[in-house]
Amino acid sequence: MDMTLDAKGLACPLPIVRTKKAMKELEEGRVLEVQATDPGSTADMKAWAEGMRHQYLGTVEAEGVLKHYLRKASGEEGQERQFAEVCSLAELEQKLDSADPFILLDVREPAEYVFGHIPGAVSIPLGELESRSGELDQSKPVYVICRSGTRSDLAAVLLKRAGFQQVINVVPGMKEWSGYIRSQL
Repeated sequence: MDMTLDAKGLACPLPIVRTKKAMKELEEGRVLEVQATDPGSTADMKAWAEGMRHQYLGTVEAEGVLKHYLRKASGEEGQERQFAEVCSLAELEQKLDSADPFILLDVREPAEYVFGHIPGAVSIPLGELESRSGELDQSKPVYVICRSGTRSDLAAVLLKRAGFQQVINVVPGMKEWSGYIRSQL
């Protein structure tokens, strides 16, 4: 997470009011952790995030404190894609069911990955990809996924420039994935 907001002891609507203010301070794509004790705050956070087009990542409860994770909207859905080699989620499912060796690279932020990812996916956030691309086997096809297909598009371009021959951008990404996901919570 990139910022923590203490909303413990506050009742509706104050956790949302403070969350709204905190989100204004965050850069697009960054993650806010909101700590609250109001049991109704989970439903409130989900609804508010959806209405504001932010991404509700999930909630974890620890010692009576609800930790809500929200990713600030980035407008990434409207950006134009540059990378030509793409596959659909249905094609990715077929690939996952095959015995063909490949790498599924998830370039979302760590908090997004923790709350749900495709089993077997390798997590390297986009911002770390240039320095960590050596962790990937260039002899295998690399299928790149993110939330909407935009960060994975940028990642695919970076990998091609780094010498990877078989790179495929998975669109539209995890926001529409309906298959099995694994959570690390």
